[in-house]
Amino acid sequence: MEVDPRLFQFRRKVKPEWIDEYGHLNMAYYVLVCDLATSAFWDAMNAPLLQDARDGAEYAVVETHVNYQGEVREGDPLLVTTQLLAADSKRFRLFHSMYHEEKGYLAATNEVMSLGFNLNSRGMMEFTPRTFDKLQETLAMHADVARHDNVGRAIGQPRKRS
Repeated sequence: MEVDPRLFQFRRKVKPEWIDEYGHLNMAYYVLVCDLATSAFWDAMNAPLLQDARDGAEYAVVETHVNYQGEVREGDPLLVTTQLLAADSKRFRLFHSMYHEEKGYLAATNEVMSLGFNLNSRGMMEFTPRTFDKLQETLAMHADVARHDNVGRAIGQPRKRS
């Protein structure tokens, strides 16, 4: 597992309550871990402002796509890298790669589209200038980071030839 140091990194251990009846991380919790990584990324884009100082200027996830690549189990250490793929005045698109940190294998990928959202007005909004500038700096930093084959991937089932 080689991790580009320019990518945002988030770490978490698999909690016992996230384990399903088969003894591994339930599919919904792969999404949860990536959602926690999205939230941490957003906090970094708004630093040093904490949520209560952002006057409702937040984000809302509107689309997500997960690819499950490998099993993780209770207590396993996870490393999620986040690559900013695109950002404009109202949207940003992220790509998360979730790794088993000790064993180094890819456990899942998750692509996320989010919109600027104001918690006070409950509507779409443009990002604040500070956040927009930080997103653009990060986008430039991530521009030449290699993209995983799952970026932009859609669910598909090829037709059987008769």
